[in-house]
Amino acid sequence: MAPHPKASLLVRLRTYFFAGVLVTAPIGITLYLAWLIIDFIDNRVTPLIPARYNPETYLPFSIPGLGLIVAAIVLTVIGAFTAGLVGRWLVGLSERLMARMPVIRNVHSALKQILETVLAQQSKAFRQVVLIEYPRRGIWAIGFLTGDTVGEVQNLTEDETVNVFLPTTPNPTSGFLLFLPRQDCHVLSMSVEEGIKMVVSGGIVTPPDRRPKDEREIPRIPATSPDDPEGPTRRSDAA
Repeated sequence: MAPHPKASLLVRLRTYFFAGVLVTAPIGITLYLAWLIIDFIDNRVTPLIPARYNPETYLPFSIPGLGLIVAAIVLTVIGAFTAGLVGRWLVGLSERLMARMPVIRNVHSALKQILETVLAQQSKAFRQVVLIEYPRRGIWAIGFLTGDTVGEVQNLTEDETVNVFLPTTPNPTSGFLLFLPRQDCHVLSMSVEEGIKMVVSGGIVTPPDRRPKDEREIPRIPATSPDDPEGPTRRSDAA
């Protein structure tokens, strides 16, 4: 029995509708978020511009992104100024003043260390995506290798440990810092960006396995029992 023409038309229209949503939704949401950020910065920076230097004073319309451009120029000028002798002296003076304030010094020190780590030109804040067993044996989670463990934590442990940041879904800016034996971290072939997309999407966006076909067909990690606290001996895969 042939399908009803009206039903077939409705199926095609529904397919076209969802295809349109899949195409336009990511673009629309991205543009909307970008507009929110630009508008947020404009509303706080533009009022600080003197009226005589503000182009909007002489125009019958506002200029989107003017505050963002001004903020970028000001930050660039500040960065150039701090590279000089006087700028370095002023920065050092402000650092010493911050270090004398009981509560502010802790906040300032933590924020400075985080920003220097993340925004450094040669930053390797997230080096590799790793697969770890968490919160128990037999359950796997994706984490990001942030470096080798040093200091007291490493000196107290017999195993060579690494720092792994375990993000939460769908907000990867929060999570847990884990110190794991290097042999318990299994490096994945996916990039850091692909790993973040997978975490944010809750596993909906899964990057392809780019390893050779012969490697994909052979599991590298042996099965473990949740009741076995030790698990089998693993090969070191972390860098």
